[in-house]
Amino acid sequence: MPGDGRHTLTVRRVGIDTYRENVAFLHRDCHVYRSAGFQALNKVEITPADGGEPVLAVLNVVDDDAITRPDELGLSLQAFQQLGLAEGEAARIAHARPPRSIGAVHRKIAGETLGYPDYRAIVREIGEHRYTKIEMAAFLVACTQGGMERDEVLHLTRAMAESGDRIDWKEPLVADKHCIGGIPGNRTSMLVVPIVAAHGMFIPKTSSRAITSPAGTADTMEVLANVELTARRFNEVVRAQRGCLAWGGTSRLAPVDDILIAVERPLSLDSPGQLVASILAKKIAAGATHLLVDIPMGPTAKVSNQAEALRLRKLFEFVGDRTGLHVEVIITDGLQPIGRGIGPVLEARDIMQVLENDPDQPRDLREKALQLASRILEFDPDVRGGQGYVLARDILDSGRALERMRAIMEMQGLNPEPPEPGRLRREIAAPRDGKVAAIDNLQLARIARLAGAPLDQGAGVDLLRKVGDPVREGEPLYAIHAAFDADFAFACEAAEADSGFVLAVDG
Repeated sequence: MPGDGRHTLTVRRVGIDTYRENVAFLHRDCHVYRSAGFQALNKVEITPADGGEPVLAVLNVVDDDAITRPDELGLSLQAFQQLGLAEGEAARIAHARPPRSIGAVHRKIAGETLGYPDYRAIVREIGEHRYTKIEMAAFLVACTQGGMERDEVLHLTRAMAESGDRIDWKEPLVADKHCIGGIPGNRTSMLVVPIVAAHGMFIPKTSSRAITSPAGTADTMEVLANVELTARRFNEVVRAQRGCLAWGGTSRLAPVDDILIAVERPLSLDSPGQLVASILAKKIAAGATHLLVDIPMGPTAKVSNQAEALRLRKLFEFVGDRTGLHVEVIITDGLQPIGRGIGPVLEARDIMQVLENDPDQPRDLREKALQLASRILEFDPDVRGGQGYVLARDILDSGRALERMRAIMEMQGLNPEPPEPGRLRREIAAPRDGKVAAIDNLQLARIARLAGAPLDQGAGVDLLRKVGDPVREGEPLYAIHAAFDADFAFACEAAEADSGFVLAVDG
């Protein structure tokens, strides 16, 4: 064995998706396991035997030869791809050095304010996979519990934006739009993009898939067209159509943000500082020059009151101003879901109804999309202030937005067999006469997810009543759609326990 503490084994690809975490597998009977002092959950450094870039991974110990034999080093899918060796080739494994920036994390835990060099070092080593999930969780909890000064949010934003690739579109104005989330059915991006692109403005939209919600923009767009585009195809679509609606998971734009999100979500961490840094880092890396941020406000939204919304707006504007990104923030109504559908297929139906000017279109979705699009159109110096709404409405009513959306879908690749709403359907009825006084966004989203959304594209909730609507006992409030009996039963059980609707006495 080499004298540098490295031990050579043959590489084996282990077909496990460990979701943004490199994992290595050693058999308990491996000759280097105890002799080198390796322990489960240690960080290890893996290098091709003939030299090359190292890969850092968390070590798991196995007893099953079907996973990894004693003479092999197993690697999860992500780690195997990063190492770049073929199965059976030799690699060396050694103990990884602890992250040098962990001292800054300890200082943050103690309540200190960190500077830009600290955040840059932490972000760099997270990107190098030197941090375990436990260490990342400690960093995130320290930032959440101890709070972050606004300069710290700026430092974290800059560090994350610099952690991967950055796009330069060579355009004087690159628009983007982002909603902080929390409102089911709020799929306005799929209307804003074709409206703005039809005007001729540049709006390359990369979107995420849902992690804790019933649908993300990418999930809903995928009902209609391909969203997993190569960098070359993404560029071709944007250049030809002035806009695009693609999944951002294939890019390396602020990749450390994706790693941190994978730790934040299970812990339900969503502090204002981390939220702002996460959103703005991605937009800066994606080459945006002008950004509109939508903050829905309501009792069951992420932001529940005006004071909280204003604080968040000021933080967005502060960081945007100091990073050269023009940011405008709009605070919108988050009292209830937007549109009727909650879930990919049902939301895609709503989108197409608005684009096609269907008489049965959800009017709240149309109106909100026009409001947002109008603000973005007014980024254009040739559009006078206050004229954006009329222009956006004309583009939508004339069919130009529909035409542009169809062109974008065709270039991205039309879905040859668009899925239908789930075959299992049950209406949830009003228990008595009254008027809809409130709708719980969180509960409706939970029911839609229990029904199978977003993995089952046709699953979800179809709203039949909105706040202010009168309803008689036994009339439907909404319908649950699902494809699988177990999911359907879970969703129906949750709706029976709490429908998510509050009824007031009518009159």
